Amino acid sequence: MGRYLNARVRDIAPSGIRKFFDLVSGNKDIITLGVGEPDFSTPWHVREACVYSLERGQTRYTSNAGMPELREAIAEYLDRSFQIQYDPGKEMIVTVGGSEAIDLALRALVEPGDEILIPEPCYISYSPIVSIGGGVPIGIETFAKDGFKLTAESLQKAITPNSKVLILCYPSNPTGGIMTREDWLPIAKIIEENDLIVISDEIYAELTYDQKHVSIASLPGMKDRTILVSGFSKAFAMTGWRMGYVCAHEELTQAMLKIHQYTVMCAPVMGQVAALEALKHGLDEKDRMVESYNMRRRLVVKGFRDIGLDCHEPQGAFYAFPSIQSTGLTSEEFATRLLYEAKVAAVPGNVFGQGGEGFLRCSYATSVQQLTEAIERMGELVTKIRQER
Repeated sequence: MGRYLNARVRDIAPSGIRKFFDLVSGNKDIITLGVGEPDFSTPWHVREACVYSLERGQTRYTSNAGMPELREAIAEYLDRSFQIQYDPGKEMIVTVGGSEAIDLALRALVEPGDEILIPEPCYISYSPIVSIGGGVPIGIETFAKDGFKLTAESLQKAITPNSKVLILCYPSNPTGGIMTREDWLPIAKIIEENDLIVISDEIYAELTYDQKHVSIASLPGMKDRTILVSGFSKAFAMTGWRMGYVCAHEELTQAMLKIHQYTVMCAPVMGQVAALEALKHGLDEKDRMVESYNMRRRLVVKGFRDIGLDCHEPQGAFYAFPSIQSTGLTSEEFATRLLYEAKVAAVPGNVFGQGGEGFLRCSYATSVQQLTEAIERMGELVTKIRQER
């Protein structure tokens, strides 16, 4: 049946994360540090709001763009938290997770041959979605010595006459790297000089530790050329609800809305009700979860360093990205041995693109007990590998 398939889809490799974690499924002896998902349950009052909406029969379609009251709450939240102002009636769409928002943005922008610039290591979905649309993903390598930040020099070097879009993901999945206002200023200048559009994936915006997240859209001149993507999955522990949103200039929003209304119609109303409750009454719980991640962040960074693995200090998200280069193994080799010999699952860094080889993505969104045991097991494996050399 392969001859019937779209060649772009046929040639895309399966997710490196899913492929690896299919091996883990159902094995209770394995400690999993791989899935990018909070270990907290959605707060009870958020779940209760959803249940109550069902009891009242609130089960119909909403506006294609989402419930007006939810869009208004999102606009207020973005203004209050990150000093970005959007018109909830014209510049916002509630989406089925942040993933749909990224897909909408790329499908609205990418034409065959367009070059899409992507700092790497990065979230694994960007390049495949670009390729499906006929675009050309161009990786820009970032480095641990720079905190995995995008530099103006590396961005400028990657730009060609075919460059159209720059995809950003800060705080970063998988590295935990962030960008400050001072980091953004030279980047913004290059973006304007080269007339690029930005897709800024800010799903981890609330998860920063030593300083507050700065959106590139908040810089002078950047809001109208930025498509901001975010959602409720990470900060509000609502991954399974699939609630996201995308904000952009009205013309860009209307283009994305065309695709959205012909594909999914609208996000599920029950999830929208829950998201509204999370914004209205769930901010304290969000802050408590962030405090817990911060404590675990310090624990895992110290733990990796204590067992002899270099690890830059992540400033955002809930991932550590330790280097395993000192073991002499590739990321894939180390992750495989870690799984089968130490019963710890983590994601080999090479699946995240350029600069990921030699690293391992480890989520610390799990219990302290599990993290402590995982690091101990990893330390035993590192010692064993070094004795073999």
